[in-house]
Amino acid sequence: MIKIWLIRHGKTEGNKYGRYIGVTDEPLCPDGQEFLSKLDYPEPDRVYISPMKRCIQTAQILFPKKSLQIIEELAECDFGEFENKNYKELDGNANYQAWIDSNGTLPFPGGESREEFKRRNLSGFERAIAGCIRGGISQAAFVIHGGTIMNLMEEYADIQKPFYEWHVKNGGGYETVLEEDMWKRGRKELSVKTAIMED
Repeated sequence: MIKIWLIRHGKTEGNKYGRYIGVTDEPLCPDGQEFLSKLDYPEPDRVYISPMKRCIQTAQILFPKKSLQIIEELAECDFGEFENKNYKELDGNANYQAWIDSNGTLPFPGGESREEFKRRNLSGFERAIAGCIRGGISQAAFVIHGGTIMNLMEEYADIQKPFYEWHVKNGGGYETVLEEDMWKRGRKELSVKTAIMED
């Protein structure tokens, strides 16, 4: 049995103003850093992170003694034309309206499609889990992005919920458990134990 923590990075300036922050490599904002310093996550055996600054900084605050393993594929979605903008700034943008009307299922103009983004995230996650199983790891933390967590939970959680219902706030996440034997036999599932709705 492996305990898996999926933790969303702390708050950035863009997050504060509701911007679509994907490939923009923003650092944490000061209140985001301060908030994280008050959290108390259990110490894992291994910490996996997205390559983005906001995830690296979050992991350094939450798990200062741990070395960090970067998994490139766990990075957030490329929001293309909507990158670093919020809904007010996109008001009147025909592409944005079409995306909203599609319930967020259309590809981001000039960015990734939901399918590309999800496939990339799942590939990186499964590679990390294979490493945990090989290494006999019993607790692992993934310090990643909101969209990445939603992809993983939609795919693997033992509770069936659509993508957007797995949203988690900055600093929050999910505690899950993975049974290695089942996973190796192709039944890839995360049992949801607790939701940590921080912020």
